[in-house]
Amino acid sequence: MQPEDGRSLKPICLLQLCRIGVIIYDWFDIPCLKNFYNFGFDHFNMSWKKMGICGLIDCLLGNRGPFASGDWILPDLTIQGSLRLNSNIRTFPDTYYFSYATKRTRKIMGITVPSGILGIHPLLFIRVLQMSQWRHPPDIMPPYKGYRDEDWWDNDGALNTISMTHPRFPVEHPSHFVVQDSDCQPLLPGIWYYKIVEGDHILFIINRERAGTQFDLIYDSIFERCRKHAFRKNPTLPNHQVDH
Repeated sequence: MQPEDGRSLKPICLLQLCRIGVIIYDWFDIPCLKNFYNFGFDHFNMSWKKMGICGLIDCLLGNRGPFASGDWILPDLTIQGSLRLNSNIRTFPDTYYFSYATKRTRKIMGITVPSGILGIHPLLFIRVLQMSQWRHPPDIMPPYKGYRDEDWWDNDGALNTISMTHPRFPVEHPSHFVVQDSDCQPLLPGIWYYKIVEGDHILFIINRERAGTQFDLIYDSIFERCRKHAFRKNPTLPNHQVDH
């Protein structure tokens, strides 16, 4: 994405090729391919039967179609996009919050590098390295006041660790960093408790087998935490009426 606005794609990049491929795929509207995989863009009427060559050119130029409005996932994943989203959300005082942030980086002599070769999925290793070396262009205004490159270097190969903990920008919500679960006893509502777990994005999000025991321990702790705080003094059982 362009660092100037966080909304538009760079003219030459891999994602730009993917965007063009998706548009052409839908424009050809080949039934056997659409039955195999459908991007869900039928409501944009992108078939060659409905928009013709001129419509295809318009889509490729970004004047119409699914990427024209900016209402798709990539603009929301930029720092500027997260600022726009976070400015419209709030932390509710009666809701319990607990988040797990993953990372596969470490600091060596003040330099952030991937935490290892064997522990990171091959598909993500280069991404971990790229994100840990990111520098905001010096000739472009930072996305927010107090921005520092090093805050965004820790990552899990897909997401920056700082963006997984709790809403921080433009206004930081109440939070508490957890090392041991005993640090947050009793759990209080209205506070974002967060824990940082060593693992790449595929390890904990996609592939349970690779995560192994650590995956099970995380979910055991979630269920145990929910069990402790879900019971009420006078629980209402299913099909049981309470007299008032």
